[in-house]
Amino acid sequence: MGKKICELCLSPDLGGLELYMMRAAHYLQGRCVSVINEKGKLQEYYRNGPERYVSMKRRNVLLSWIGARELARIIDDEGIDVLHLHWTKDLPLAVAAKLLSKRKPKVVQSRHMTMTRFKNDFYHRFIYKNIDLMLAVTEQVKSQIEKFIPSQVRPRIEVLYIGAEQPQMIGADEKASRRRQLGIEDAFTVGIVGRIEHPKGQHLVLEAVETLHTEGVNAKALIVGHAMDEGYLGSLKERYGDVGVFTGFTKEAQAMMQLCDVVVLATEKETFGLVLIEAMMCGICVVASRSGGPLEIIDDGFNGLLFTTFDAQDLNLKLRRLHDDPKLRGDLAQEGKRKALDVFESSKQFERMLKIFEEMQQ
Repeated sequence: MGKKICELCLSPDLGGLELYMMRAAHYLQGRCVSVINEKGKLQEYYRNGPERYVSMKRRNVLLSWIGARELARIIDDEGIDVLHLHWTKDLPLAVAAKLLSKRKPKVVQSRHMTMTRFKNDFYHRFIYKNIDLMLAVTEQVKSQIEKFIPSQVRPRIEVLYIGAEQPQMIGADEKASRRRQLGIEDAFTVGIVGRIEHPKGQHLVLEAVETLHTEGVNAKALIVGHAMDEGYLGSLKERYGDVGVFTGFTKEAQAMMQLCDVVVLATEKETFGLVLIEAMMCGICVVASRSGGPLEIIDDGFNGLLFTTFDAQDLNLKLRRLHDDPKLRGDLAQEGKRKALDVFESSKQFERMLKIFEEMQQ
């Protein structure tokens, strides 16, 4: 049977981190139980799914010992060997539960976010001393962990990229129909998928596409995602209403990507960039900021293009190049799909994760 694993995430939100945890649990079906926030957005995904899960209340600091005892009981009752957490705020809960449990499972943290300050105080030294393994989502995050956590308490570190599922492709007729419905039937369509907020850079894409429009290109920007900042969204609609098409939240992100000629990741500081991999798997050409995670995904000029971070003018130049050279766009898309499937396909990353877990000594 192998090791029994608990996937832990008490985050109330629903983003890439939370969905990654759920996909890991799905891959580990039969040997995994998930522990999620009883009021979190993950509930709607787990409620009707096949994955086993337990809901817990996330308590404040004064009552955190109650949560730790509850999690420790789950660990012992389920025979958990590996406690795998994703949300940084769950670190003290995981460590306390390990110490309170009879089984003393290995604690593994997937580090999804950048680390920017030293962890040399008593609290952090205690926490990291009791973690057995950290899975960094990029080489950059691994180097940050090595820099900011003292070597005396630093856990073992492995790089494990976030993988993407192979997409369900839509047919040509459906694609044409959806494009007509959105009003982008004949337009050179540039997509950006993700939460709508200033750091994600939707305004950069809209500005670059608007410049294309003024240059005589029939271009549209497809903005896919829910608004984290309604004021920002309102200003985008008012300023770029002629070129912007706003879909709101959708569970069909990869279907929306397939309606695009190019997908852009314009985030100022992106730790990884899963949306790039998802678009690449769809056979769509990608363009991304020249910083952070995209540097480990895109080989500039071979399977995608990089533009100067938060520079709408440079983004416009890259988009104009792709519009004017359909062969280049197709070649980049083809190589991008090949790399995404070879390196970043979800099951390959989860296979490696499971192998790492199996090799951990109890």
